[in-house]
Amino acid sequence: MSYRATHSGAALNSFRILEIVARLGTGTTAKEITDTLQMPQTTVYRTLNSLVADEYLVRTSDLRGFALGHALSGLITAATPPTVPTAARNVIEKFRSGKRFAVHLIMFRNASLRIADEDPDYRIHSVYEMLRYPHSSAAGKLMLAELADSAPPFPNGPLMQLTQHTITDRGQLEQQLAEIRLKGHASEINELEQGSASLAFPVRLPNGPAGAALCLSSPAERFAHICEYTEAAREMTSRLAPFLF
Repeated sequence: MSYRATHSGAALNSFRILEIVARLGTGTTAKEITDTLQMPQTTVYRTLNSLVADEYLVRTSDLRGFALGHALSGLITAATPPTVPTAARNVIEKFRSGKRFAVHLIMFRNASLRIADEDPDYRIHSVYEMLRYPHSSAAGKLMLAELADSAPPFPNGPLMQLTQHTITDRGQLEQQLAEIRLKGHASEINELEQGSASLAFPVRLPNGPAGAALCLSSPAERFAHICEYTEAAREMTSRLAPFLF
């Protein structure tokens, strides 16, 4: 890997330096970066200072080298698939047995949804929409309800309307999030995808907040059927939590 000024801007320099620090590990020096990338020393020092200021890198205690900073944790988390222990998968699979509806495990990471264990017999059709527009799904609304007390529950700008039933009024959504906190679970019918419905139940961390959602999904006309499993799903989340958290 070499430095070519005509093709490298500040962003590319930053990515290359982060890659080298990740590869060489804690204590990587500016000289090692310069030698490895064949990058001008002034460019290396300027970029390092910027990365330290933004907390993508930190200086080691002896001030001689660098290590990856905590600002990278969100990027690393987003790029790493959620890990579901075998014991947790076995519990979920046992719950799925004999059910004629989908059972999914959705993790909450950095105010976003991640699919941790998708039902192999009933795949999620609108994956992108569910992950991108949390206000439209039961799992997403459950996450937003959990976030409401500690962070802005949804970004600025209009709420995307995926179907004619998707909630796009912020006041109405905030009211529904308050109801979710009272009921202890979330639901949606025809909001994420026309003809589909789902329930989401929180799987809680030891200190209380939800770290995941157990989702039951079915065609909209069978919504009443999955509601019959509300208590069973609540019990399931209690059994599941120790294996996940």
